[in-house]
Amino acid sequence: MISRSALTRGSQLALRRPCAAKLAQRGYAAVASPKASYEPTDIAGVKVAARDDHGPTTRLAVVAKAGTRYEPLPGLTVGLEEFAFKNTQKRSALRIVREAELLGGQLTSYHTREALVLQANFLREDLPYFTELLAEVISQTRYTTHEFHEEVEDVIHAKQAKLGAVAVALDAAHSAAFHSGLGAPLYPTSNTPVASYLNENSVAAFAEVTYSKDNIAVVADGASQAGLSKWIEPFFKAVPATSPEPLSTPASKYFGGEQRIPKTGISALVLAFPGAALGASSPETAVLVGLLGGNSSIKWSPGFSILSKATAAAPGAHAQASNYAYSDAGLLTIEISGAPSAVRKVAEESVKALRSVADGSVSKEDLVKAIAKAKFDLLSQSETSGTGLVHAGASLIHGVKPLQVAETVKALESVTSDKLKAAAKGLLEGKASVAAVGDLFVLPFAEDLGLKKRSHSRTASKSPLRNPPIMTFAWKAAGITYNRYLAVASRVVRRSLKEEKRLAAEPRGETEVRFAKWSGGKPGEPKNLAEANAADIITRAGAA
Repeated sequence: MISRSALTRGSQLALRRPCAAKLAQRGYAAVASPKASYEPTDIAGVKVAARDDHGPTTRLAVVAKAGTRYEPLPGLTVGLEEFAFKNTQKRSALRIVREAELLGGQLTSYHTREALVLQANFLREDLPYFTELLAEVISQTRYTTHEFHEEVEDVIHAKQAKLGAVAVALDAAHSAAFHSGLGAPLYPTSNTPVASYLNENSVAAFAEVTYSKDNIAVVADGASQAGLSKWIEPFFKAVPATSPEPLSTPASKYFGGEQRIPKTGISALVLAFPGAALGASSPETAVLVGLLGGNSSIKWSPGFSILSKATAAAPGAHAQASNYAYSDAGLLTIEISGAPSAVRKVAEESVKALRSVADGSVSKEDLVKAIAKAKFDLLSQSETSGTGLVHAGASLIHGVKPLQVAETVKALESVTSDKLKAAAKGLLEGKASVAAVGDLFVLPFAEDLGLKKRSHSRTASKSPLRNPPIMTFAWKAAGITYNRYLAVASRVVRRSLKEEKRLAAEPRGETEVRFAKWSGGKPGEPKNLAEANAADIITRAGAA
């Protein structure tokens, strides 16, 4: 065998030529086909979605219908997340960690507004072990008191302290947009009294309701359905078929509004609009997000997207566009952070740019770049991150068809400038949800940016707040005290009663004041003040 160092430069070039020839044969026009979509099925009552690219590693996740949208009390979702991979009936937490490390695997737990995800990344041949482990975690975890106080509670407090202005503003924007349900915060703030609701018993009760076959989905990337069916059926036997209490929440309704929260440090502003839901055919929303952009593709350049240009004139500011897709709603956001004055400037420029898109001033080059960016985001999230797992699992537990990658790519390619114009125009004409966190003296209101935060009435009769009722403070205008006003009003009510009830109620309005004259440090005989005044008047009249 000849070592690489023994080869001359000419030999190395000769060896490279066949490889170069093969690359040349492919040509620049050849495009790799997108990764296959998840194929849904049902295995022993468990909803399963899998795709297999025959790679050396596998990602396996249990996606449960236990996001913050479904928690009956604040903090239960994060409590259930932190209890993942702790002591079970068969294994201690230490054993779980050591076995996972021995096999080179990674265990994580996280949640969204609609789902709780328990995920394992491992070598392909270790599928049986990690399938058994995930089934054991959701069916046999011991929710002990000492683990709650020593590990779960402390981790929650530590994460609460790390919540930044952008996370708080994003939660506030969801609250303004949806109120309850999807409006619940993704992570409870330090001001939320979670101690009143969160303990090991409440988390265990929430787990009992959540971890059932009708509320979970198993999603695998890098495993075949045949391989999954072999292990899911025996290992998930202990998981209840149905939940003792159905997890239900009202259908999401978009309201729109504004929230402002004072906070020291970095300021943040979130401009939110109705977006695309899971499974919705709305490719123009994804292209609009790609057009707005924000995150640079090259580390030494701010980029040329709309938000990149807006932040270029405000050093230190950062802005990005996103679409948060849920089972029955979506929220398209522009998230801005930085110094208060910079945030305000970027917000103004962002709205101006969005209006220019609505006016149809999008060049062909910008449209091509936006479509390419939307396609890249779709494919990269599906391949290299857990977003594809979460979306596939969330679609299954909510009865939505999982994302079809090839179909979605074709839909993105069909977006035209007119569709993009209509999408931007619809956002600006609708109600916005605006959340400001930080220096509220500088951060703008929705009206300052020209955004509508609620629908306006067309008739004066439907807007009573414009002319407040004058009778609210009529007693002040009459020049009497509030106690006197109550006495007069009570007398009017009593006199309006029928004869029998009026006679019974009339004595309630009578008052009697008595006084006593003190002499030598001792009180005299108590006398009625009204009778004494009347007698005094008669005496004075007789003397006159």
